[in-house]
Amino acid sequence: MALDLSMPVLVVDDYKTMIRIIRNLLKQLGFSDIDEASDGTEAFGKMQERKYGLVISDWNMEPMTGYELLKKVRAENSISKTPFIMVTAESKTENVIAAKKAGVNNYIVKPFNAQTLKGKIDAVFASE
Repeated sequence: MALDLSMPVLVVDDYKTMIRIIRNLLKQLGFSDIDEASDGTEAFGKMQERKYGLVISDWNMEPMTGYELLKKVRAENSISKTPFIMVTAESKTENVIAAKKAGVNNYIVKPFNAQTLKGKIDAVFASE
């Protein structure tokens, strides 16, 4: 599937500052339809109401983590194919492996810049 810059993107993070950073990076890359959620529960609710072309989610959040959100999304037929990029401050190998097993499309370790984000997004859409 080709990368469509007009597709809706959902950014999930419990830190407003991180959402703002990712939103700005996405805008730099040409995305215009960017939605946000402050945790996995809110994100899952939004995903039930709207079809997103990409989800970029933080790992560490309360009450539902990005990892739990990923597993829930992959288990839900109507949204299970949604491209999902996990963002985390930890580059623990076991986390990367767990996320891969749960069906994550890509993984970004903070801090990152627009070029890194673009590379990860391009890789997700090149592999579809």
